[in-house]
Amino acid sequence: MPNRRVGILFGGRSTEHEVSVNSATTIFRALDPGRYTPVLVGLDHDGTWRVAESDVALTPETVFPSSAAPQVTPLLRKDWGLDFVTRDGRSALAAPLDVVFPIIHGRGGEDGSLQGLLEVAEIPYVGPSVLATALCMDKTATKRVLRDAGVPVVPSLESSRHALLKSSDALIRSVESAFDYPVFVKPAKTGSSVGVYKARNRSELEQAIRDAARYDLDVLVEQGLAAREIECAVLGGHDPQASCLGEIIPDREFYDYASKYASDRTQLVIPAGLDDAVTQQVRRLAVDAFRALKCWGLSRVDFFVERDTNKVYLNELNTLPGFTRVSMYPMLWERSGVSLPDLVHKLIELAFERHREQAALEIRYRP
Repeated sequence: MPNRRVGILFGGRSTEHEVSVNSATTIFRALDPGRYTPVLVGLDHDGTWRVAESDVALTPETVFPSSAAPQVTPLLRKDWGLDFVTRDGRSALAAPLDVVFPIIHGRGGEDGSLQGLLEVAEIPYVGPSVLATALCMDKTATKRVLRDAGVPVVPSLESSRHALLKSSDALIRSVESAFDYPVFVKPAKTGSSVGVYKARNRSELEQAIRDAARYDLDVLVEQGLAAREIECAVLGGHDPQASCLGEIIPDREFYDYASKYASDRTQLVIPAGLDDAVTQQVRRLAVDAFRALKCWGLSRVDFFVERDTNKVYLNELNTLPGFTRVSMYPMLWERSGVSLPDLVHKLIELAFERHREQAALEIRYRP
């Protein structure tokens, strides 16, 4: 059986472009050459698509910019699903892609839009569906679904950017009435802690709201907690499994972008030093949330555990978690007994499984 051709879609027009490139590099190197042939499909900051076949000596880190990776335009073809054509109309692919591993983080890749393109192309892809990725990308929508499912979440208030540009006074009054300082201010739909701020007083809250509104159309304010940051990786389809737990001990007040990707002092502790009852509760809630939000394949589920009470709150789900050298998702599964090559293989097989199930559905009504 010939190797399956895996399109690694990475880059993107978001603040997480560089993280995506690092994740794609890890996946590229983890693919078993006896099973898979990688095809690099990169989206640059300016919206330019580039394709590099496996016989071109390029890695994700060297695709932008490169004359060896031609500029292309995505094209849907009935016989190929998703194709990429050069400016003179020629296909940049040597053969159709069998499956896609999308690792574009943030807007345009983790919000359902890329998954929608792959659904229309009828091509198998790694990770949750359009609905699940869109829900999990929007922190306010995630909270609503999880509250309905009985999963505890951090209390929060929200406002639209449109309203905040007119005046933030109403939101500030509501926050000060409902919460104690400090509070956390977040764009509703970003990842990697981009645009996230800790506000200790009204002045900092006003500035944080202005800054967060630069990144999204909705802004979320959460009650600050004296809590440990715990993460759990979930893998699977109809029978999802939870990994062991990890704890983030940031080198500053909270786990911001610099702590995640630029600091060598942030500690990642695996397994997390929680008692058994709390550990099992977190793992159960991770799977409950995965199912409630209709996820598939993978998600990293982030929690807060209050220091004084051990009370657990789910923070968010990341449907396309990072695969960098400091990313918790692959590290948690490595510690749980699943190597990186095996993890990538399992995720690709889950993509094919969901595609087969969807293809078996009736598309014509027969009374």
